[in-house]
Order: sequence, then structure tokens, then C-alpha cells
Amino acid sequence: NQYFANHGYVVLSVNYRLGIGYGHGFHHPEHAGRAGAAEYQDVVAGAKYLQALGDVDPGKIGIWGGSYGGFLTAMGLARNSDIFKAGVDLPGVHDWSSNLGAALEKRPKRYEKGDADEAMKVAFESSPIATMDSWRSPVLLIQGDDDRNVKFEQTIDLARRLEKRHLPFEQLVLPNEIHGFLRWQSWLTADEAGADFFARTLPAQ
Repeated sequence: NQYFANHGYVVLSVNYRLGIGYGHGFHHPEHAGRAGAAEYQDVVAGAKYLQALGDVDPGKIGIWGGSYGGFLTAMGLARNSDIFKAGVDLPGVHDWSSNLGAALEKRPKRYEKGDADEAMKVAFESSPIATMDSWRSPVLLIQGDDDRNVKFEQTIDLARRLEKRHLPFEQLVLPNEIHGFLRWQSWLTADEAGADFFARTLPAQ
């Protein structure tokens, strides 16, 4: 955030629900994550606040984030390209149902089965890839290929979906790098790439 601010951008860092410090209800909201992505509402509200500011061009609002912020970045572009005109997505989950499916396969066998099919449906509908048809804005995808937290296939799958729809995207793959980038050079490369991407997709007046 400081890097972008230093480059002349107005930066709003959203403390979306799921965060800590505001009580149990805020930290454990209903229908969050793969159960409905309720926290995305906070991101949209933040963007609408920016649109109302006199020193912000409402037609040049970008979105960026890493890890869970990467997921919310993809959500913003997939659901609201009318608001978010470009995005930088550092490794975020793009298909909750993929993760849930793997977890369900490992669950212990028991009489109470639960409604796994409905859970998978909701998980998919809570994912960026569920609304690819409304995605219009360009995105830069950044991930280390040795990510142990978010599978690298999440980025590959999204890139293929974007390519299939002829949507503008760029990729930056950091070889032998993990989820939280261990090397200083990796962070510098990612930050510079993000700033350059926004400079090209959200140019100054």
C-alpha cells in the first residue's frame, strides 16, 4: 500500500469482515468465504466510498491484494468490472469448490453425511470463476510456482478461463518462490510489476 501511495495513488485498505479486533461477530460472519463470500460486500462499499470522493476519478479505481486479498481482487473484477477497472491478483483462491472437494474426500466416513452437493454448489457460486461472464477488466496474475498455501493450478485455471474469453491479462510467475515470497527481490519484482501494470491500465489524466 505504501509503495502505491508513494507512486501517487489514493489507497484505501479495507478491513473487511473476517478481520480481528472488532469482536466475534465481525471475525466470524455468516456466509463468509466459501459459504457465500459475504465479506466481498465490504470491498464494494469501500470502492463506492472512493467514487464519492472529489479527488478520485470514479472511472479509474483499481483493486489489488495478496492471498485472501487476491481472492477478493478476482471477485471484484469478476463481479464488478463496472467499478474496478484493473486489478493485481497475488495468489488468491479462484475456485472454492476445488479446495472443498479435496477436503471432502479426506473427511472421515460416518453416518451423518451432510449436504456435500449443496456445499459444493455454494462454494462454487462464492468463487470468482462463477461470474466470469461479467469479467471485463484487465488483471495481472502474480504467483510463486512453489506456493504451498494456494495451489499454483488456481492461477493456471483462471488464466485459461481468461484466455478462452479473450479477456486482457498478464502473468508474472516467480520460480521457486512460495506463498509469502521469501526473497526481497521477489517482493520488489512483484511491487514494480503491479505499479507498472496500473500505470498502463489506469493512466493519469
